[in-house]
Amino acid sequence: MPPSKSTATSSDGTRLAIYTYGDSGAPVLVCVHGYPDNATLWEPVAELLADDFQVVTYDVRGAGHSDHPSSTKAYTLDRLQEDFRAVIDQVSPDQPVHVLAHDWGSIQSWHFVTDPAPTAGVSLQDRIASFVSISGPSLDHAGYFIRRRNRATLKQLIHSWYIVYFHLPWLPERGWRKGWAHRAFNRLERQHSHDGRSVADYVNGIKLYRANVLPRLLRPAPRRTDVPVLAVSPDADPFVTTPLQTGVETWAPNLTVKVIRGGHWMPRNDPGLVAGLVRDHTRKVARWET
Repeated sequence: MPPSKSTATSSDGTRLAIYTYGDSGAPVLVCVHGYPDNATLWEPVAELLADDFQVVTYDVRGAGHSDHPSSTKAYTLDRLQEDFRAVIDQVSPDQPVHVLAHDWGSIQSWHFVTDPAPTAGVSLQDRIASFVSISGPSLDHAGYFIRRRNRATLKQLIHSWYIVYFHLPWLPERGWRKGWAHRAFNRLERQHSHDGRSVADYVNGIKLYRANVLPRLLRPAPRRTDVPVLAVSPDADPFVTTPLQTGVETWAPNLTVKVIRGGHWMPRNDPGLVAGLVRDHTRKVARWET
């Protein structure tokens, strides 16, 4: 069954396209996509989980049918956090939500789940019941990771070559518009299609890197969370190494780590595995809470 559609408006006026699957009486699972995807990434996973959850996906600003702010400053993690708050205020104003995220969706969700500042007496992380993160670290945690200056750090820096590329002026945008960048990146994961992505998804999302990576890596904050986190690391991910996204017990003591076989785009390539991981993790959280 196709999802129902709605919109939410963030604090700066950005409109966000929301898609809802499943029973409105079930626990809410919010899925946050990464770059260069849009909410269609989650369709196969959402269909598998619609009997267990009210599954909510949304197009992150700059992607899909959400608004596309032109300013790079409009893509900071704090702005993305305001978007997430607008979504959950609409879909689950009274109950905490479960979060499933991938790639840049995970990066921003780590920001949400480690939110230290209460708003009207409630921290955002108090509104999150559990978090499943796939192939995406906290940028603040990554800032401490690269300061270790060991072999694992060097390996990750080699894997992160594309971040330097995305900070170049005009060339990354031109590569997406002309098509040669698609071919180069698709070879890394042996993908052969855009899978519902538009050129705008590729081009606008570059602002995520430019607005956040250097400020967070250069001036990381010791952001902590007590939310139960499952960090899923595909062992053949060409972009994110396992040590970067799993060695965070200092900041996330309720952490479970699973290293699984597969590449970066797990939600697209193995939705059944992703759905199973979400079910298992949320059931463990429910037992832990009782």
